[in-house]
Amino acid sequence: MLGILGQKAGMSQIFKEDGKCIPVTSIIAGQSYVVQVKEKDKEGYRAVQLGWQEKKEKRTTKALAGHFKKAKVTPKKFVREMRIDGDEQFEIGQIIEHNIFKEGDFVDVTGMSIGKGFQGGMKRHGWSGGPRTHGGMNHRGPGSVGATTTPGRVLRGHALPGHMGNRRTTVQNLEIIKVDKEKNILMVKGAIPGYKGCYLEVRKAKKK
Repeated sequence: MLGILGQKAGMSQIFKEDGKCIPVTSIIAGQSYVVQVKEKDKEGYRAVQLGWQEKKEKRTTKALAGHFKKAKVTPKKFVREMRIDGDEQFEIGQIIEHNIFKEGDFVDVTGMSIGKGFQGGMKRHGWSGGPRTHGGMNHRGPGSVGATTTPGRVLRGHALPGHMGNRRTTVQNLEIIKVDKEKNILMVKGAIPGYKGCYLEVRKAKKK
């Protein structure tokens, strides 16, 4: 299995025997249920659809309620699809747990980054800004963004102020420092996308 679903619990730190401090992020990784299995001869690719965390049936749309009922699982809050590369077989209703990972493994963690609203170019793109002395009046503005007479317009894709954050983001090659089997918690080295409590997809690292 390539991965599981989880929820960000927050950041902490772990001290090794040699006294070295390692910053870690805790991920609550409970039981993920297989809601749907996609096969290559029917859908064109192999994948499993996983559901995580219980949801009230009255807050579920009729279409999704029927989808969960067909899989014989209770409604789930977070549903995501994960590709299958090998020949491993899965059944609808099967439970996937965090024991597919162990300490020392490397994972890719995907989540929604923290939204920061509308931001200027200096914060969004790292612009240096205008002159701040000798009568400079444009400190944080974009300044000139055109390209003179030719082509005489702002080219498509030009970096400008706008909405920042709240995007699907993946951080790759994070090492699993500790696995707490009793509390169903994975501790990975470093930071991961999203705010405390956001939903995450934890997959085996592709580039390791």
